[in-house]
Amino acid sequence: MKRYFSEIKRTLVASVLITIGACTNLDENLYSELEKDSFYNSRLEVMQAALRPFTHMQAWLAPTGQTGYYYHAELSADQLAWPQKGRHGYDGGDHFRQHYHTWTANENPTRTAWILMWTGVGYINSAIADLNEVDYAALDISEEEMTAIIAELHVLRAYHYMKIMELWGNVPIATEVAEEPANLPTQPRAEVFAFIQAELETYVPQLLPYSTALVGRVSATAGYAMLAELYLNAEYFIGTPMWDECIAACDRIISGEAGGLGGTPQLADDLAATFSNTNQDASEALFQFAFSRQGGFVFDWAAYLMGYANISEALDVGYSGNNAMVVIPTAFDAYAADDLRKREWFLFGPQYVYGTETPILGTEEWNEQPFVYVNSIRRESEGDLTSEGGMAEGEENSGARFNKYKSGRVSDPNYRENHYIIYRLTEIYFNKAEAIMRRNGGVATQEAVDLVNACRERAFSPEDWPEARYTTATLTMDELLEERGREFIFEGKRRTDIIRFGKFTHGTWWDHQPTNDPNKEIYPIPHTQIAINPNLVQNPGY
Repeated sequence: MKRYFSEIKRTLVASVLITIGACTNLDENLYSELEKDSFYNSRLEVMQAALRPFTHMQAWLAPTGQTGYYYHAELSADQLAWPQKGRHGYDGGDHFRQHYHTWTANENPTRTAWILMWTGVGYINSAIADLNEVDYAALDISEEEMTAIIAELHVLRAYHYMKIMELWGNVPIATEVAEEPANLPTQPRAEVFAFIQAELETYVPQLLPYSTALVGRVSATAGYAMLAELYLNAEYFIGTPMWDECIAACDRIISGEAGGLGGTPQLADDLAATFSNTNQDASEALFQFAFSRQGGFVFDWAAYLMGYANISEALDVGYSGNNAMVVIPTAFDAYAADDLRKREWFLFGPQYVYGTETPILGTEEWNEQPFVYVNSIRRESEGDLTSEGGMAEGEENSGARFNKYKSGRVSDPNYRENHYIIYRLTEIYFNKAEAIMRRNGGVATQEAVDLVNACRERAFSPEDWPEARYTTATLTMDELLEERGREFIFEGKRRTDIIRFGKFTHGTWWDHQPTNDPNKEIYPIPHTQIAINPNLVQNPGY
């Protein structure tokens, strides 16, 4: 096992070193880094090329400090916000416009997301073209393995398109590396959906079953999880429900047919295992970024989700953040008092130096005073203890904070070895339950209830569970959405969920009033991109 992880980390780190410029320079030539004549001379070089688009994907998908998909998926939804906190965090109103759904076609975060995600498509197209010309037999790569490697790239490209389509709706479809700028035209969302569906349905069956050897790569469990997500959202995307197809994709994972770490995926026994710093072989992991501090590719969630440096003492860690994203009061209130997730996944209340009763002190509004995270975003240091507050009214301690992933203390030999989980088995249980309920007219069946309860039971003590468990009467569609929010908070899933449930433009939460504007369900294509490619058609309403 140790030898395997050192090999996969070596391959990933080499791929990261190739990719690192792509994640920082948004104006570079996408295809200039590799010279084919001097590359593809070994199996390792083939794997580096295949993994290069995957390592780039962390820049836009994971909460690692860039304004990619995660930023938009969470800050436009009803659980997280980035309020101004005194003199910090206004940032030109970027985060306010996400919360209020008042963005324009001139947003820098949206431009960054567009460039990062389309850069990923370019890398994949380049890799597919190159690897299709490799004499794999001469490199001691079997036909079965090479077929699976090419399939991984096709599936990964389909995943990029699914997320691009979700954010921008009608977009071009590019499958080749152009010698000159092609200025491809916008395609209707239905055409993009059909392309994604065809790619996934063709190539997912060619993927290898998930196993330890495929951690950090695209396996069958990842592919069927993508199909389950695509089918679950099909009614919203193209107006055609695909509940049976979603259920079938979920069953291929749940049954173990698609593989799993340990043979068949299993729900974690507790709330911590899947997000711990030893989660490399988490039992319910289906698709993950193989981050590693020791390998030089750390999962750095601190910038977006960690408080100022003073709070690092609470966890005995060597990192801190921008004190950016916080849990909005209505989202934190959605957890029952006896819900163990409320204690396990958040920093809340008085903060103490790790292992002591020594209070941590504030540095801004609460300078030299005991630091307490509160479930409000208002100027309490100035005497406001009753208002609803607002995006401009935050303080350094406003809102419960992220503590879902645990890095371990600085002295822990696995310190910051956490992998980032993209799909986990719990999501598949929820997807299947939802598809069953939607197929049944929005009414829960016992099978749907059992699927959700199997996940929810971990969040309650044996004494509290009899009152907390769902029945076919209590698991309504609204309650299912609430439970999805409680379970998948911080995981970059929320925007998609509330759109599917019709709440994105019609819902009210904390400092957000509904726009009732369906055009806000997709973002505008950045005006800079339309200036570059006049064949792009701007989305309605912008």
